[in-house]
Amino acid sequence: MSRPMRWVLLGILIFTPLLMVAAASPATEGTPYKIQPPLGLPEVPIPADNPMTAEKVELGAQLYFDKRLSADLSVSCASCHDPARGWADASRFSVGVKGLKGTRSSSSVLNTAYEPFQFWDGRAKTLEEQALGPIQAPVEMGETLDNVVKKLNAIPGYRAQFREVFGTDATPDAIAKAIAAFERTALSGDSAFDRYQKGDKKAMSDAAIRGHDLFKGKAGCIACHSGFNFSDGLFHNLGVGMLAKTPDLGRFKVTQQEKDRGAFKTMTLRDISKTAPYMHDGSEPTLDSVVSYYDRGGNKNPGLDPKIKPLGLTKEEKADLVAFLKALDGKPVEVKPPVLPK
Repeated sequence: MSRPMRWVLLGILIFTPLLMVAAASPATEGTPYKIQPPLGLPEVPIPADNPMTAEKVELGAQLYFDKRLSADLSVSCASCHDPARGWADASRFSVGVKGLKGTRSSSSVLNTAYEPFQFWDGRAKTLEEQALGPIQAPVEMGETLDNVVKKLNAIPGYRAQFREVFGTDATPDAIAKAIAAFERTALSGDSAFDRYQKGDKKAMSDAAIRGHDLFKGKAGCIACHSGFNFSDGLFHNLGVGMLAKTPDLGRFKVTQQEKDRGAFKTMTLRDISKTAPYMHDGSEPTLDSVVSYYDRGGNKNPGLDPKIKPLGLTKEEKADLVAFLKALDGKPVEVKPPVLPK
């Protein structure tokens, strides 16, 4: 065999496997999807390994609303994180498969794209990691990832979409990325407060303006509810539930560090009026009761955050503070349940 021919054959042997790998690799192309953050919010951070496309967001929306991801076909992500209810749930404890209930209130999905930790205890660091948790939780969707993958790949419409978006059949990684992409579009901004900050001095009522002053000053709320998302993204022991016989230890279960005993994540205050009940255990039914809880200094316990102390607010000051919290409601984001593959 001539030397030139040997080089041709060698080239074929080298490049053919590379072409096969490229053909089987996840698709990265699609219709670019640019998130336009509402007034008051910065650009949404997007992971390099999960770029936004319209097709991926559409697939994620379908998965988010599809009850077939649960073991008994009764629960979807939207069941506990309903866009019509501030992307949360109006019940103290959401109902999962077989009518089971957990011990923590559903937190809102709104603006979680900006948060460094997910869940009340921060056990997940990304929306992708978070997305698979409820599917496998016994009291939530009660499924296994293997079985969910089998169910989705048995549905021609889903199988075709996964191949279009990711270049593969459904996989746990692809499911997580699609749901996370959709959740990154759940944003709350352009509130009365944002418009006031932008220069529209009529956007907030006089009560809300006084409440804002209290929020930054006497009430001290800004110590934890800071920044554009009104959250420091950290974990604090507020004393909530710590008087129970067996209290929920929150972040401590994740880190096993004594400083985290009874500590839970500071949730955003945006759209807060829409997400009652409040606290990780849903123990406070209204914003008025939340303010009263903080005003009395929470429940004393060895790990109580030093920032939590009696405030001495008057009745009028409490009302003003609630008025400001309501001024953080953004423009409603209407999300219609998508048509699901049969």
